[in-house]
Amino acid sequence: MLGFLNHQQIPLLAETDILVIGAGSAGCLAALAARHSGKYKVMLVERYGFPGGTSTQMLDTFYGFFTPGEAPRKIVAGLPDTIVDELYRTGDVFLRPNTYGAGTGVNYNPERLKQVWDQKLIAAGIRLLLHTTLVDVAIEEAGETICVFWNKGGFWKVRAKRVIDASGDADFCHLAGYPYELAGEAEPAQSMTTTFRMCHVDLEKFKQAGGKQMLKEKMKAAVETGKHPLPRKEGSAHEMCQPGCISTVAVKVSDFRALQAEELTQAEIEGRRQAFIYEAFFRQEVPGYEASKIIGLSHQIGVRETRRVYGESRLTKEDCLSGLMPTDRIFLCGAPIEDHRAGKDGEDETFWQYIPDNGVYGVPYGTIVPKGSERAWVVGRCFSATHDAHASCRSMAQTMSMGQAAGLAAVLSLDADMAANALEVSELQAKLEQLGAVLEYPDAVADTSRNGWLNNFPAGKAAAL
Repeated sequence: MLGFLNHQQIPLLAETDILVIGAGSAGCLAALAARHSGKYKVMLVERYGFPGGTSTQMLDTFYGFFTPGEAPRKIVAGLPDTIVDELYRTGDVFLRPNTYGAGTGVNYNPERLKQVWDQKLIAAGIRLLLHTTLVDVAIEEAGETICVFWNKGGFWKVRAKRVIDASGDADFCHLAGYPYELAGEAEPAQSMTTTFRMCHVDLEKFKQAGGKQMLKEKMKAAVETGKHPLPRKEGSAHEMCQPGCISTVAVKVSDFRALQAEELTQAEIEGRRQAFIYEAFFRQEVPGYEASKIIGLSHQIGVRETRRVYGESRLTKEDCLSGLMPTDRIFLCGAPIEDHRAGKDGEDETFWQYIPDNGVYGVPYGTIVPKGSERAWVVGRCFSATHDAHASCRSMAQTMSMGQAAGLAAVLSLDADMAANALEVSELQAKLEQLGAVLEYPDAVADTSRNGWLNNFPAGKAAAL
């Protein structure tokens, strides 16, 4: 606890069984899984005005549902499928081919996804509170946790029996005193990215002129000649669900600390500056983009890593590259190590390393349990992993899987009055499999055609969840 607040004098806003802090893809799935049985009260608190986190603030593609390569397997399922199902139902999703080595992406309309998250959370009976920020934590003698929040109404506290930290920056774990590693201390933190979207793109003209290979060559030439001061030689500019629109992951902002407000301010400004340098480059150099314009920037700059909590287990690079399948695994990952490095001007700044053999590894339960934790879990990009392993296991399909596992774990913990770090993992695995989660390497090759989503699991499976 920070100590500058006397929580005894702060009004009690709510008492809940399970409190989830942060409504990103990990937090939303944690809340949905925790509420799935209907046994317990679940509250979800988010600092922005809409749920979704990275999935709605800055990106438009779920990666990690499929393994990369020519024989892709679908390795994430269960409640995450129900989110994509809803997007598919309204025509707001398509499968994007294997690009930039990460495997087939599930491309979606992020504005529609905001509403999908809203609808799913409300229908489940979850108490959702937006525009509300965690500022302090205290552990009561009875073992319950007091979380102090601030919003426009002032300071409020919530008393919870179990807490899931899905804040992205491990804010709860930091305030509660759980140990963590700060990205950038042992090795450089991954760079940050302001994504942007452009309209009035003639995609057919772009494809006829050479498509992505042509774009790659023009970006490289722009850097080498100095005609356009692009921060990197390569980047993603891909088709969106909205006709004639593209979304990018191209901006590169390095050497700023995302937990320092002054530096994060500078990073935001630099990200916007670079975005419009790219706009000029696209309009002047890339066929099909002559009439294009930026129509939106990410809600905030995309931060890849800050705090990484030390858990009961810690995922390492060796675990990933050995294809480790621990007996206590709670989800699978097949994404390569994708490390967005600072680099120097003109250098290749993204490091890729693929998972050998089947291209899949399992992630142990202890990676979502802070060291010594009895009543808390941590999910999303702040889970327990080394820098290299984190660069593989941070895709949104995997963070949704973390949330799914943590929500069910919190329920089992309450059912048995058992500590988070003493939970019987086999029982959790059984619950995950009942929801349709994938814990074994799939035999079948997945259908990753543009409209192949609904062919990747048994008919009616996700709709019944």
